Amino acid sequence: MASLEDRLQHIGNDLFARMKGNKPGVFDKAWWNGQILEWAMKDPAFKTEMFRFVDVFPVLDGPDEIGRHIREYLMRPGLSAPTAIKLALKGANLGKLAMKVAAGQIEKNMTGMARTFIAGTTAADTIDTLATMRRDRMTFTVDLLGEAVVSETEADAYALRYRDLITGLAARAEDWQPDPLLDRDDQGPIPQVNVSIKASAMYSQFDPLDFDGSVQRAANRLLPLFELARARNVFLNLDMEQHALKDLTLALFKHVMSHPAMDGWDHAGVVIQAYHRQAEADLQDIIKWARKAKKRVTIRLVKGAYWDYETVHAQQEGWPCPVWLDKADSDACFERCAATMLANHKYIRSAIGSHNVRSLAHAIATAEKHGVPQSGYEIQCLYGMAEPIKAAAVERGHRVRVYTPVGELIPGMAYLVRRLLENTSNQSWLRQGFAEGRPIAELLAPPNPKNRGPLLRRIQPPKTSIDAPEPFANEPLRDFVDPATRDAFQRAIDATPKTLGKTWHPIIDGKPVKGGEPLQSIDPADGATVIGTVQLATEADADRAVAAAKAYFPTWRDTPARDRAKCLFDLAARMRADRDTLAALMVREVGKPWRQADADVVEAIDFCEYYAREMLRLDVPRPMQHIPGETNHLSYRGRGVAVAIAPWNFPLAIWTGLVTAPLVAGNTVVAKPAEQSMIIAARMIEHAYAAGIPPGALHFVPGRGETVGARLVAHPDVATVAFTGSRDVGLAIWKQAGVTHPGQRQLKRVVCEMGGKNALIVDSDADLDEAVHGVMYSAFGYSGQKCSACSRVIVLREQYDAFVDRLVEAVKSTVTGDPSHPATAIGPVIDATAQRRLLDVIADARHREVRIAVGGEAIRRPGYYVPPTVFVDVHPRDTLAQDEHFGPLLAIIRADDFDHAIEIANGTAYALTGGLYSRSPSRIERARAELAVGNLYINRSITGAIVGRQPFGGFAMSGGGTKAGGPDYLLQFLDPRTVTENTLRRGFAPEEGQGN
Repeated sequence: MASLEDRLQHIGNDLFARMKGNKPGVFDKAWWNGQILEWAMKDPAFKTEMFRFVDVFPVLDGPDEIGRHIREYLMRPGLSAPTAIKLALKGANLGKLAMKVAAGQIEKNMTGMARTFIAGTTAADTIDTLATMRRDRMTFTVDLLGEAVVSETEADAYALRYRDLITGLAARAEDWQPDPLLDRDDQGPIPQVNVSIKASAMYSQFDPLDFDGSVQRAANRLLPLFELARARNVFLNLDMEQHALKDLTLALFKHVMSHPAMDGWDHAGVVIQAYHRQAEADLQDIIKWARKAKKRVTIRLVKGAYWDYETVHAQQEGWPCPVWLDKADSDACFERCAATMLANHKYIRSAIGSHNVRSLAHAIATAEKHGVPQSGYEIQCLYGMAEPIKAAAVERGHRVRVYTPVGELIPGMAYLVRRLLENTSNQSWLRQGFAEGRPIAELLAPPNPKNRGPLLRRIQPPKTSIDAPEPFANEPLRDFVDPATRDAFQRAIDATPKTLGKTWHPIIDGKPVKGGEPLQSIDPADGATVIGTVQLATEADADRAVAAAKAYFPTWRDTPARDRAKCLFDLAARMRADRDTLAALMVREVGKPWRQADADVVEAIDFCEYYAREMLRLDVPRPMQHIPGETNHLSYRGRGVAVAIAPWNFPLAIWTGLVTAPLVAGNTVVAKPAEQSMIIAARMIEHAYAAGIPPGALHFVPGRGETVGARLVAHPDVATVAFTGSRDVGLAIWKQAGVTHPGQRQLKRVVCEMGGKNALIVDSDADLDEAVHGVMYSAFGYSGQKCSACSRVIVLREQYDAFVDRLVEAVKSTVTGDPSHPATAIGPVIDATAQRRLLDVIADARHREVRIAVGGEAIRRPGYYVPPTVFVDVHPRDTLAQDEHFGPLLAIIRADDFDHAIEIANGTAYALTGGLYSRSPSRIERARAELAVGNLYINRSITGAIVGRQPFGGFAMSGGGTKAGGPDYLLQFLDPRTVTENTLRRGFAPEEGQGN
């Protein structure tokens, strides 16, 4: 190792000497972008605003829009701008004409910045650049930007662009003179043309959840490109993207290369990212596969370009971070991977992708150690970066390949922003080596990784101490990237039929009540399979349940809060242990696809964990204003009997929340689930009793809403009604609860969450890649059967046509079918009644000549399916834009400007959720202030509120303003009490001490 390190240091110093003190062009302060990057490295606040402006710039339509965004991003109070910006904006405050001139200057410089990193807009535009590279003794790999596809139409277009690229470059290469440095390795000739492809662009539904299906469908587009590349002697490389797609990409590469059409062809490659914790294991797996398949493949070894995304995403989800958290760990992993690749030269052609001289020198020295000739590997760098390093490597006789992006500015902007982030990162080697001028010895020093744990919030739940519980942390969703997780969930799905067909009974005071009307729960995916049978409670059963709950109330109210909380902690633990089974049951009983079902269980667990901690907090009497000689404390106690009436669309989460909140607050509960989801409700009740909730405190009364539900609401001994469901039923409950019956001892309190006509605004500067994905998930997740679902999209006229075109194709590409299959994104609606109602709405719209852009036709298959349907050019006052239809129906409305969009969004009786896709700071602030909704989501989907993070609930005709999963929710089930004690005794106040 000492001799390798000595040789490494010698090579590194030699590379520095050959650089002759030159700096990459991006750091040249004489250039506009050089000044920008220098300032970004000095001022984090400017860096954030500048890069956000860079991100939005390509969609800005004309000088006025550019000028507005310049003001919002770069001229806001308190932001210091570099000289280059100040010069461009000189005089911009003088008026519209001056701003127009400044906008033009900014546009010119921004376009120049993009050209620094993006070689051209089309492959034809880039031919001269590629030819110049070859004259400079460097070669290339071309990457087509714009790989974010939201539909199969876009995936087809992307594949066609690659066909044209392969054919066009191969034809032009026929005129190039062979160069042994560039066009041969130690095994013989290699293709002059080298192309890189993103796997995700090959299939719009590329998703690890449907692993095998995604590989096969992506291969259907990718294999013909590989066959064409082989016929035209073109090298194809499969790029690596974010962690979620890593295993899919590697599997896709092996699948395509295992096809008989690829026998004997070894001019193909894939990427390993050294910042990934699994990099070495993935590399060993490829080597094992290549050895077994008798293949020789190229591995491009890079550090990785999605570090910020991966670390933030892992924290948001509560998952272990898949990438190293410190650059030293990535650098050390890079060296280990490079050594493994070069030691397996028989199977691996090594492409060392780095701008770190230490990393390059290590690879070169290791190649020498293993006897790999200089032509047997290559160095790869990015276009527009590290020019001195490239030149020094060429001078040493290395084959240098330049990763060369080609594409329009708009789709290329994400790539450009990543490059700018890399250049200005504190840990960027280029920044340290060229902008900060660190000593060569420091830059060539071995990486020094530290012993660190993974970045995560929680993998396994902590053992909760009632006296000192851990701070609340959300239960992480299942990460279906993990094959073991997918397999476990599939086993739960496969095992579900063994549990079906059981008969369930009401439970009053711990005793099952038999003999009621039987009601079957039917699988909506086929309309035939009986999930289970429930014998319904009667009105007399409801009366008995309330009487039993009333009798037990004093005992439960006086049970210490810590004991009540422990029951919820234990219930959470039981559901956690039974998680996949509960989710699989939901897949069958209410038609939830995999991720939606898992999220439902997670939310139920979160409600238990969160409300238990909230009650422990509220149980401590709160000292009020301090007055000498007097103490004042505010405390809470349960109100009495609470009735919980739950919906079917979140059959475990909302059911659990409505039951456990009043319970932990010291109320006894009579719980009535929805008729469509009584089996999953009964399973939760089983867990609740097993967790220690006394039979006298919780009574399970499955019954019909119009009889049993109405009887419970009207009962004079009921203190609180907690309801989630339709507006009509909610209003009836609200009205009935206001009636005071003879013998009633207290005013009823109603905790009521109804529905919404939720709108998402798509601004003129919105990122349509994100907006289309967000609308698809918000409108059609769980077939639109969420009270928070997006049913209106309000699009500003500048984006309207482009958005509609892309959304329509995305809808056509989405898989509708049996939710038990992992490929399914949109399953059935809940029952035949819902199906008929929604199809009638579609028929009525067609009769009124409302234009249907996609959907609208009945799906002819067993089960209760309604096609995702998009209505366009809908008038804001049309019934489609005003009434809640609770299904996969979406109305798109054109807005003249942002004022009009706000007016339309607020123009219904509802106020539940809403959202905005915009990159305008001023419009985001206006949305915060003016959109009248209980939950507002900006630049993300509008469904999926998380307990403790996004307390959920609306106002107006969406509910009573309560926020489930938030710090105020338990107060609805508690009566506040203030206790005042006079502590003054004969002039002596203990807390004040003795007199003088």
